[in-house]
Amino acid sequence: MTKETMTGAEALVETLADCGVTACFANPGTSEMNLVTALDGEQRIRSVLCLFEGVATGAADGFARIAETPAMTLLHLGPGYLNGGANIHNAKRAGTPMVNVIGDHATYHLRYDAPLASNIIGLAGPNSVWIKTAETAEGAGALAAEAFEASLGAGSGPVSLVLPADAAWNEGGARATPRAKPVRRKVSDAAISAAAERIRSASKPMLLTNGAGLLDEGLASLAKLEAAGVRTMSDTFVGRQARGAGRFTPARMQYFAEGAMKDLDGTDLMITAGTGEPVAFFAYPEKPSRLVPEGCVVLDLGGRDSDVVDTLGRLAKALAAEAAVDGMPRKAPDVPSGALTPSTVGQSLNRHMPKDTMVADDGVTASLPVFLETLTAEPHDWMMLTGGAIGMGMPLAIGASIARPDVPTVCLTGDGAGMYTVQALWTMARERLPVVTIVFVNHSYRILNIELARTGAGNPGPAAKNMLTLGNPEIDWVALGLGQGVPSFNARDAGEFDRVLAEALASDGPTLIAAHIDG
Repeated sequence: MTKETMTGAEALVETLADCGVTACFANPGTSEMNLVTALDGEQRIRSVLCLFEGVATGAADGFARIAETPAMTLLHLGPGYLNGGANIHNAKRAGTPMVNVIGDHATYHLRYDAPLASNIIGLAGPNSVWIKTAETAEGAGALAAEAFEASLGAGSGPVSLVLPADAAWNEGGARATPRAKPVRRKVSDAAISAAAERIRSASKPMLLTNGAGLLDEGLASLAKLEAAGVRTMSDTFVGRQARGAGRFTPARMQYFAEGAMKDLDGTDLMITAGTGEPVAFFAYPEKPSRLVPEGCVVLDLGGRDSDVVDTLGRLAKALAAEAAVDGMPRKAPDVPSGALTPSTVGQSLNRHMPKDTMVADDGVTASLPVFLETLTAEPHDWMMLTGGAIGMGMPLAIGASIARPDVPTVCLTGDGAGMYTVQALWTMARERLPVVTIVFVNHSYRILNIELARTGAGNPGPAAKNMLTLGNPEIDWVALGLGQGVPSFNARDAGEFDRVLAEALASDGPTLIAAHIDG
């Protein structure tokens, strides 16, 4: 749009479009109506309605993980931000850039403490790597450009820009010039040389990485480091990992502390690149919090703010590591049969996922067998539950599919996790997204049954067991999917699942498969 005068909302939206924003995931309210009309006039941004703010923020996360540039969200005041907060937490843990535009009451109305008034800065600040309020229409465009830049900065992640209603509707706004994309920090030559010397003198060195270190260029360097005698590992949960046939796959840090410590036994040098020192997900009685063997030296080669691809490449060069460990072969299993299990689900995915499929993983206990069974599938990308807040999978799949609609997206979720953001199915249907949602139906928060024993909380009685089971009444996932416009099917054995999955992946729209693994 081109206007001689523009509102603050128009200035904000046009500036974000100039910066490169092409998607907005929205659940607007009254305070955001001028932003809605501004988006209506901005053809460069695809506006996607989500029926719950947690779907909008999770979708923005998925979009940026694949597109590698931020999307925006449109949220309604403090309560709207809080509704989306869990998936903003996941995005922050993934280092995902995201521009959250939060509407607020008109500045002159705040003094009256209306029912929806809240301290948005106080609520959103802890999960934002940058947060400011555009108090006037004149400042909205400049702050939009600043917000976009901040989301991609050294500490990339979600940012929050609060726009009061009067700053949105008043004229006087002006588009701001996009800023240069921030450049990630380079690790010094001295640090690379010192790390190479440490590796040469270590008896069992390992390197832990995350972020871009797990995409193709980083994996090529990891394969050389592995061939040079450095054990390479990824964090337990990563934002995005390129894997499958032709790609090197590093080991994965184990989830449970005792398993991780056993796996790391004897490691005398741990190098971290693009990540931090590993810690246990939770504390348990008489189990370690810090996942570093006694006597092991930890060497920091840059956190998330560093250029990890550059670091890995220069470290391999410093070690004269020219040879590389081979990538995974393409190996498809036979048609699975018998009982439906997470492993047979993984075998079917291995068989049928086309090249470049994206996987959004919120399957919790069922996901690891699927992850292992798909190591030799066609090349694909895997996105994980980085912050541990379940309910991420289906929204993440929406964003990934909008970022790359030419290939299928597979969502793995549980019947417990899926209910957090079940409204995502409606958006999949409305946008005709090629997303296959696989719901593992076991009528239980199975991870909590495991954790109950591990924390030493005692033997569960009827009340405790009732809080961890989902079978009374049973959730009818096919009815839920059909009711929101998604073709939905039950699968109760491995053969039936394999057939339904093949048909779903060939579809040009969404499909839900309720995978009954409880037997």
